[in-house]
Amino acid sequence: MSPEAARFAALRRAVIDDDRLGAARRRSTLSGLADAWLARFFDLLPDAARRDVAVVAVGGYGRQELLPGSDLDVLLLLGDGVDDPAPVAEQLFYPVWDAGVPLDHSVRTVGEALDMARGDLKVALGLIDARQVAGDAALTETLVAEVRADWRRAAGRRLPLLAQACRERAEQHGELSHLLEPDLVQAYGGLRDSLILRAVAATWVADRPHGAPVEEARNWLLTVRDAMHRAAGRRSDRLLFEDQADIAERLLLPDPDTLLRRVAEAGRHIAYASDVTWREVDRTLASRKRRGWRRRPLRRPLAEGVVEHDGEAVLARDARPDRDAVFPLRAAAAAAQAGVTVGPQTVRRLAAECPQLPDPWPEAARNALVSLLGAGHGAVPVWDSLDAAGLVVRWIPEWARIRYLATRTPVHRHTVDRHLVETAAVAAGLVRRVTRPDLLLLAALFHDLGKGLPGDHSKTGAKIVRDLGHRLGLPAEDCAILGRLVRHHLLLPEVATRRDPDDPKTLATVVEAVGDREFLELLYALTEADATAAGPLAWSPMRARLVGDLVARARGALDGAPAPHPRQLEPAQEALTNGTLPAVRVDDGRWDGAYRVTVAVPPSRTALATVAGVLALNRLDVRAADTHTVGESVVMVWDVVARHRDAPNVARLREELVRAAGESNDVGTRLAARTAERRTRVIPHAEPQAGVLADASSDATVLEVRAHDEPGLLHRLATVVTGCGVVIRSAVAETLGSEAIDVFYLVNQAGAALSRTEITRVLSGVRSALAR
Repeated sequence: MSPEAARFAALRRAVIDDDRLGAARRRSTLSGLADAWLARFFDLLPDAARRDVAVVAVGGYGRQELLPGSDLDVLLLLGDGVDDPAPVAEQLFYPVWDAGVPLDHSVRTVGEALDMARGDLKVALGLIDARQVAGDAALTETLVAEVRADWRRAAGRRLPLLAQACRERAEQHGELSHLLEPDLVQAYGGLRDSLILRAVAATWVADRPHGAPVEEARNWLLTVRDAMHRAAGRRSDRLLFEDQADIAERLLLPDPDTLLRRVAEAGRHIAYASDVTWREVDRTLASRKRRGWRRRPLRRPLAEGVVEHDGEAVLARDARPDRDAVFPLRAAAAAAQAGVTVGPQTVRRLAAECPQLPDPWPEAARNALVSLLGAGHGAVPVWDSLDAAGLVVRWIPEWARIRYLATRTPVHRHTVDRHLVETAAVAAGLVRRVTRPDLLLLAALFHDLGKGLPGDHSKTGAKIVRDLGHRLGLPAEDCAILGRLVRHHLLLPEVATRRDPDDPKTLATVVEAVGDREFLELLYALTEADATAAGPLAWSPMRARLVGDLVARARGALDGAPAPHPRQLEPAQEALTNGTLPAVRVDDGRWDGAYRVTVAVPPSRTALATVAGVLALNRLDVRAADTHTVGESVVMVWDVVARHRDAPNVARLREELVRAAGESNDVGTRLAARTAERRTRVIPHAEPQAGVLADASSDATVLEVRAHDEPGLLHRLATVVTGCGVVIRSAVAETLGSEAIDVFYLVNQAGAALSRTEITRVLSGVRSALAR
């Protein structure tokens, strides 16, 4: 590195590391430092080389928003008289590379730059913010003026393309205000959209919403991104879970949830401004076309006092919102059912003029809320507009606590408030399956209102929702059903995926909780809606099948059918004991993508742990296991999922089992080596937990272990448990993202549930193993 490059790198590093500057000043200082450096090297060029040449900052550098990890976006702009720009480019760009600063550069004439901007939206957006750094200012002025004039002339053609690109990006990256690990640049409502608002305004087709909220939102996201770059030592745009505590501390915030909430609020301001702007773009472009047809936009009645005008629900001319507390809900329901949103000015008027709803709500208000939710995904943008105007919190004060609240579990992809709205949207497609669609939709919208409060959110939420039901004007019996739905909304997936289906207590628990078929169907639909809205981990084909099987059993029990017999070995499985042991058989499993692996081995205290380890070595994730004694042999039936979609290899599994039988420590040693190889970096996790589930079985002790997933965890736990002198009768394992939940049904050597002393010994051993 040359002395000049080293000096620039040192100055730049000092600016990045200076905590006193603040994010905004750091951005401008880094930009000014780059300006001065490029201008200095440009001025060292001979006069002839500098003639008819300009150094232009584009993109974030052009806006003087350089971040610690940003590229230096530089355009070397040439006049028509420049024959060989190479000496100039080398004089300018090599020192930048030498200093280790990321550089995105181009060398073009004015005409070439204009042609690129006309054919590439990204180039055009970067050049709109172009700024003179050094050289011939007239060249830069010409380019910027021509780019902006072209942008305005081609607005009718280019804005729809830009809108489509924004929609595709939103589908890929999600909405910033409701994501738990958002990309601050690409997610909808992020920094990219704040720039696009300025680009749309530059077309003169539609102006962007002005005022402090949007600008403050943009500045806050830039501040967070600055902290992310400084923490990572490189460009970093996605706010990951493991980084949020560090970023919150750098920004002097009390905790990661506060950070995420403020990021979400900023994203909501930008997203709402974008929604309004794009609707204005659509109206303006449509109006230009209509002028040629000489047609005026139609006003279509939607509900009392509400009409559709230019693709939005607006107030009718004779509407009197100041006299009608139900008006906002009626307008929202009508808009959602018609597939449009409520106009921003209409929402503001409704929030300012409509009186508060009485307590309890009139039936018309409750029906309008149910109608709004029944519109499915069409209700989501309408709900967002009501929420942004403060109407939702006015109607449901409990909503304020869960707005933008993070759910730090591996299955959720949204904040709590967006998850509830998405759950209601999914539930709208399931209403034909239940006798009370209204209660299903309300339970979907309210089932997580207990989050953010101490204790079990299901229990806490049940009381909240019962009280809320009374305020909504529901009869007492409906309030009770609503509370029970919230109380038990996790029952079906937890029992289906973490309990032995053949244990009589498993089915009895569900039947006792639901009571009747009508409630069971409501709970089943709520479960599916909740899990689907949470994400693919929560409602995988395997989970859907397990819950469906449990519900089918519960239906039978409620209809008086005899209890199903415990699962018995099939003749082909039992026949494995007739040959040489160990023996292995592989069949298709109980759900798509799963396999059933049956293993027959000689009786041994460590047999289950050994087989679990062999399956892990073959990259087979265990979902359930149970054991059967057949003569002098033990037959274990395993439900597994192949991590790489390849069917388990019978010969390889048998070979591994033979090897494991001859070398007692071989499986554990190989699994430990694989775990060490996979741990490329240490990420902090929640403390592992181990405890006994009371009343989960009538004749066994049920141990539940929650820990970070890693290769061979089930093998390690089973080894510790059997080392305590107890028998694992069956096991159920679930993996949600990086979280493993393993459940063991334990009995002592006499086949009975464990004594208190035995439980203490097992828990002590398991907790010691997890602490390693």
